[in-house]
Order: sequence, then C-alpha cells, then structure tokens
Amino acid sequence: MSCSTAVPTPPLGKPLPDWHGVVPPARQPRSGRYCRLVPLNSREHGAPLHDALAQDVSHANWAYLVMPEQRDAFLLWLADMETRSDPLFFVIEVDAKPVGLASYLRMDPANGVIEIGWLHFSPQLQRTPAATEALYMMMDTVFSMGYRRCEWKCNALNQPSWRAAERLGFCYEGTFRQARVDKGHNRDTAWFSILDSEWPSLAEGFARWLSPDNFDSAGQQVHSLTACRRST
Repeated sequence: MSCSTAVPTPPLGKPLPDWHGVVPPARQPRSGRYCRLVPLNSREHGAPLHDALAQDVSHANWAYLVMPEQRDAFLLWLADMETRSDPLFFVIEVDAKPVGLASYLRMDPANGVIEIGWLHFSPQLQRTPAATEALYMMMDTVFSMGYRRCEWKCNALNQPSWRAAERLGFCYEGTFRQARVDKGHNRDTAWFSILDSEWPSLAEGFARWLSPDNFDSAGQQVHSLTACRRST
C-alpha cells in the first residue's frame, strides 16, 4: 500500500479577491486651509514660480533636483512637463501666488502604487503649515482613491528630504545603491513608503497638527507633527 505525501503550499501573501486596481489621479485642484493645489499651467505659473524659487540665493534647493535652474531653460522644461501625465505636476499656491511644485510619478494603478516627488518649495513655502498641508492633501487624495501604497524617494545624501519623509510618517525601507547618475554624480536612492492601513492614524495626526488651535499668535506650532501623531 503506497502513501501519498501532501505537497505544502508555498506562502503567497494575503489574498486580495476584491482588488481590481485604481485609476490615475485627475488634473483637479484641491483647496486646503493654508494653500491650494492646482494643475500646472506653464504659461500662467512659469515666470512667477521661477521668481519664487529663485529667492533661494544659496541655490541649495536645486542641488538634488534634475531640473534646470536657469530661467529660460526652466520655463521650457516646465512647458514640457505640463504635457505629461506621468509625472503629473501640481503647483502649490498661497494667497493665489505659486510658491512650490510637486508631482505624482511612477504611477502603477494596477497595483495601487504611486510616488510623490519632484518637490521644489520656495523659501516662502518651506517650513510652513502650507507646505505640510500640500503634501497631506496629495497623500489623502490617492489613499481616498484606493491606492495601497504611496512612495517617497530621495538621494540618500539628501538629509532634509530624508527628515521630511520621516516627519510626514513615511517608513524607511532601504537604499538602492548606485541607482542613478545625476548631474555626473553617483546617486544612492533611499526608499520610503506609507501603506493604506497606516494612513487613517497618520491622517488624524495631520488633522490635529493643521488645526488653527495648534498655532500660537505668532504662527508657531504648539505641538509637533510627531507629537500630534503619537497622540492619536
């Protein structure tokens, strides 16, 4: 009499029987308390946006960005970016003036994965509630659409971007060594992500931090975003 041996089933991950993918984000504006996200219009936004970005007299903001700094070249580059659907660019406006640039990119609707990048914030926008709100709105939009994963990537040497990712709640996943050559230099790329299961508690933290009650009469935060997130 022979005995048959059951073949073990290899682990395959959590079943997702109801997953059918999502759609790419639309070119639609979104308004918050401190800023507005509007689809890029290179003719309308180009010159005033470059003027705002050029206020960075140290040129530090341009160091890790593969976009031209010279005005005419920047305007041509911006016009080209406007024609593309990936990356999909938005301008950040404060008081109806363009003060920053951001995009969705590396979109993978079939798997529910998307990246936020090409971030370029003028000195007027940096370290303000509007800067945080703009990124919150971008993340909230895609998770509301059903995306499963939102990514953030940066040059592993770009410590301001690394710190920003961690402050916003992104989880560091590792570094891809020698991933690119940027401006004639090697680039190791650090990867971060937020999952849909993590977003509800993160969103509560953003809501607490962005509340007017969290800022004093001088506009300074009462509680940090990290503290607001922990309180949830």
